[in-house]
Amino acid sequence: MSTKELSEKIRRRGARKVHVRKYISGTAERPRLAVFKSNRYLYVQVIDDAVGNTLASASTLEEALKGVKATVEGGAKLGELIGARLKEKNIGSVVFDRNGYKYHGVVKAIADGTRKAGITF
Repeated sequence: MSTKELSEKIRRRGARKVHVRKYISGTAERPRLAVFKSNRYLYVQVIDDAVGNTLASASTLEEALKGVKATVEGGAKLGELIGARLKEKNIGSVVFDRNGYKYHGVVKAIADGTRKAGITF
């Protein structure tokens, strides 16, 4: 992939991200679950947009997920971990922000893992 193609791909994802964020935002009762993925790692944040606070976060860089890669299986484990952290904070429902990524593969695995932990969206 050339540099021009890569920058166009990043620009298109940014446009999708802006389009989706016009319609969703997190509140204290129902915070936003934002996903970011790189080629090596996965990151998840639960954000209250009304105040601008991050309520919980998890990534594949943590000791709890040592050796987990940015794959579908790793996404499922990450989703279960963030679901458990949300349950500890008595948060049962979130708004899912796929952050401009297609809802399949790793992003879908994160959502399914979170649902498996008992979080609804």
